Amino acid sequence: MRVISGEKKGMKLFSTKDKNTRPTEDKIKEAIFNILSDIENNSAVLDLFAGTGSIGIEFLSRGANFVVFSEKSKINIKCIKDNLKHTNYLDRSKIYFGDYIINLKNIAKDFSGFDYIFIDPPYENVKMYYDSLELIYSLKLLNKGGIIILESNSELDLTKYNIIKEKKYGKKFIYFIDLGVDYENNISR
Repeated sequence: MRVISGEKKGMKLFSTKDKNTRPTEDKIKEAIFNILSDIENNSAVLDLFAGTGSIGIEFLSRGANFVVFSEKSKINIKCIKDNLKHTNYLDRSKIYFGDYIINLKNIAKDFSGFDYIFIDPPYENVKMYYDSLELIYSLKLLNKGGIIILESNSELDLTKYNIIKEKKYGKKFIYFIDLGVDYENNISR
């Protein structure tokens, strides 16, 4: 596992000892960031089921200003901290430990919104995708023009959202969506 591009390109990252975590493969990570293209320099990112933190660190390496990591595994929290120290990104990040629903509510109290949100929960629980999207919407966590990226092992029904792009890589499905919302004018999907 390594940083694909940007200022930390080629830097190796620590792997987790948590057997339930499967980090995003480098080829999938590269495909995601090729689709996203240039990352806004002042962008804020939420890595919701952060695992090792490799996706959030990739955003930082490519120019994102700040990344919030959310994770419920203590082993993974240590791995994220080790990777942030290793890449010297601790000062441009914040880590939330706990269940994703509680973390999202706490994150909403501390941050006004994100330009990119990456969602990659444990594959065996498809409900987490839909619950995350609904909570992100209700908490107004996605900035206008922001993008949510979902990585899944199964096809998801996202017809109620604006799908910007959808790709399949082997058994992986990658979705790029926006919530079709303008919070200021109360226009919703």
